[in-house]
Amino acid sequence: MTAGNAKWYLAHTHAHAEVKAALNLRRQGYAVFCPRYRKRRRHARRIEIVSAPLFPRYVFVLVDRAKQRWRAIGSTFGVAHLVCHGDEPAVVPDKVIAELQEREDSQGLVNLDSPMFIPGAKVRVRSGAFGDSLGLFEGMTDRERVAVLLDLLGRKVRVVMGVEAIEAA
Repeated sequence: MTAGNAKWYLAHTHAHAEVKAALNLRRQGYAVFCPRYRKRRRHARRIEIVSAPLFPRYVFVLVDRAKQRWRAIGSTFGVAHLVCHGDEPAVVPDKVIAELQEREDSQGLVNLDSPMFIPGAKVRVRSGAFGDSLGLFEGMTDRERVAVLLDLLGRKVRVVMGVEAIEAA
């Protein structure tokens, strides 16, 4: 996605200001990438699926330093500062941005589901209290944990465990 000599840099934003920072950077003519993902949020005894920043308090900014003033990024509303190594802004490899963009779905949200399992796939629990139990993969939670439906006492029970505790059955 880089054009000419432009490179990706990382801007540190104020708390909960990723959208504001991205909007103001775009108004100044910068290309901005703020990856988001589907987050499961529990609120008022309900579980909601909301869009949340994949990297809270950070946005990626595409800057051609020969044509654009990169120091102006630090004084943009919503931006705290540009991440730098000494006096020079830190370059984010194009490969990182490309891989994140490849994982985006049609709604622009990064897919974090485990590529090893699809919902409904049969899995075996490797260790722990439910070791050698068979179940169905239900999905990933936010912190590298998986939800598995196990058949216990004649009914399906949802169990959440670390991704390393299961394998394909």
